[in-house]
Amino acid sequence: MDSTLIVLIVVIVVLVLALAAAGVLLYRRRRSEQLQEHYGPEYERSLREAGDRRSAEAELTQREKRLRKLDVRDLRSEERERFASSWTAIQRDFVDDPVQAVRKADGLIVEIMRTRGYPVEDFERRAEDVSVEHPEVVQYYREARAVKEATEQGSADTEQQRRAVTSYRSLVEALLGRGPGEDRRNSHRAADVPTTEERTR
Repeated sequence: MDSTLIVLIVVIVVLVLALAAAGVLLYRRRRSEQLQEHYGPEYERSLREAGDRRSAEAELTQREKRLRKLDVRDLRSEERERFASSWTAIQRDFVDDPVQAVRKADGLIVEIMRTRGYPVEDFERRAEDVSVEHPEVVQYYREARAVKEATEQGSADTEQQRRAVTSYRSLVEALLGRGPGEDRRNSHRAADVPTTEERTR
């Protein structure tokens, strides 16, 4: 075989390998950007826990694959109305019994998720599943759950409990689903949960 032809073949092979490597790197970079954009603070949390980017992104990707295998469904209108009524009652009852309101809010989340078809046995699994479709509110869920646990231990004050119920509200609204014209990013509001000052009036 002609030496020039051999050199040409080698050059072509090297170019093909280089292009393939560049394609892989470009895909990984784009995938990283997509994951960061989608998960936001949850991406950073996963990165801190995993210790390196590749492991964190593999774990987030695994969440998505796992959720796709579940038979998660939207709520029927009567179910949505029932859960919305329960949530209204929880917010109203906060004034008289904030401890019970926090417990009921946490329980309502579990009930909604169970009805929609999510596994609910483990909190961390619930949070991970929620993060796939509602990454903007999962951090509120984690914060609220921490207050709920502190409440059970008697170490959370009323203001922390109020913020927890407000945080639960964000997730309730996301899980109930909203119409196409409603912006879920604005759902984390405290207007319907009385402040400490309002409770004492």
